[in-house]
Amino acid sequence: MEKKKIESAVEDYLKRQGHERLELKAAMFDMDGVLFDSMKNHASSWHRTMAHFGMDLPEWEAYMHEGRTGAGTINIVSMRDRGRLATEEEIRQIYQYKSELFNQCPKAERMPWAYEVLQKVKECGVVPMVVTGSGQVTLLERLNRNFPNIFCKELMVTAFDVKYGKPNPEPYLMGMEKFGKWSSQHDRGEDLSPNNFIVVENAPLGVEAGVAAGVFTIAVNTGPLPDDALLDRGANLLFHSMQEFCEEWERVWGCLAG
Repeated sequence: MEKKKIESAVEDYLKRQGHERLELKAAMFDMDGVLFDSMKNHASSWHRTMAHFGMDLPEWEAYMHEGRTGAGTINIVSMRDRGRLATEEEIRQIYQYKSELFNQCPKAERMPWAYEVLQKVKECGVVPMVVTGSGQVTLLERLNRNFPNIFCKELMVTAFDVKYGKPNPEPYLMGMEKFGKWSSQHDRGEDLSPNNFIVVENAPLGVEAGVAAGVFTIAVNTGPLPDDALLDRGANLLFHSMQEFCEEWERVWGCLAG
């Protein structure tokens, strides 16, 4: 990616948000599809589940719903295919079936080049964070096993921390709030605003949430969706893989820190 294109994206963001410069302190990473190559398992599980219950959710469409609550996804498909919202019992049954199928899938591997990106980010003095809709109780253990010495519990936002999922900005607003508390506890107390952060996302709803939170949002298109599905939601920059993002990080950092 040309340096001029990155500089233009930064200038456009600063102008729209009314900031003089980006003063980057933390990077908030989505998990599924960014840190772990797990979205194909979710997509397949959703497709098979909806077919089992007499509804249709193509695998590609599951990527469009990534970040939405399970109930939200079920109700969108139910309204479209059956003309009504699902009952609470139907939602419970459908989501349980989907979870069982997902758990039968091969364990998702670490996204190639994700660890290298995180290491580069940390070496620049930027603190990596995780903002995910997942509610896995073993999440920190899994992250530490795959990304040693990168994340800490205090700087994770999970399904247990928020009321609303993406595209609502609450998960990323909560991430900024948690970083503020962590900073004050580590003698780094300082006034924080959205221009102290970046978001790294792979899903349209996640991009929308990051943009709504006022944060410079980088899309990494690791799935089958067209680039416009992410750019139209407001992504400031787009890369086509974590490898491309990693290889361009120094150039991106130079523009963000400049």
